[in-house]
Amino acid sequence: MRIGTWNLAGRWSDDHRSLLLEADCDVWLLTEVSERTTLPGFAMHLSGAPMAARRRWAAVASRLPMASSPDPHPASAAAQVGATTYVSSVLPWRSARSGLVWVGDRHADRTQNVVGDLLLRLRAARPLVWGGDWNHALTGKEYAGSKAGRDSITAALDELGLVVPTTELPHAVDGLLSIDHVAVPAGSSATARRVVAECAGKRLSDHDAYVVDAQEA
Repeated sequence: MRIGTWNLAGRWSDDHRSLLLEADCDVWLLTEVSERTTLPGFAMHLSGAPMAARRRWAAVASRLPMASSPDPHPASAAAQVGATTYVSSVLPWRSARSGLVWVGDRHADRTQNVVGDLLLRLRAARPLVWGGDWNHALTGKEYAGSKAGRDSITAALDELGLVVPTTELPHAVDGLLSIDHVAVPAGSSATARRVVAECAGKRLSDHDAYVVDAQEA
């Protein structure tokens, strides 16, 4: 199974479509998704809550038969592909304000609350693949989130029995590690790679795409 994740930054064009199709993924866990997004040969479920005008927080797109699931959090989308639940999430970034989506006085609190809400709904979802823009590197320098937020995420991954092949991949910004991730069941044979989100020297998003090839143990 090939699974990709990409933060589209609310943009959409033929070049975005081409990058997604050329990556040849079976399932995409997309974030910051324009409502204009369409992908030939793929079913797509967008999260119900708007992130901004004509932009949704997250989406799951699959070229395999897919059944939409209730959103486990306003900034997440979920779908069932075969026996596996796929979840695409945006987690709080450092400057995200508390409100209807993010709850808590500090960034660490906001992240812990979102992850806690997701855990309530994902503990029973096995097998599970969870990814998206988590706004946290999982090792090394933390620049978008917080160390305490990272701790909440890694504890949840342990509880859910997931590993993250994207952990050591580079961010689009030199010297930083990715904050966009795909987590797969522990014991899976998985490799990951970055897809630079450029066309003719022009950036398609401030995030690169990431692709994981995973095979069940």
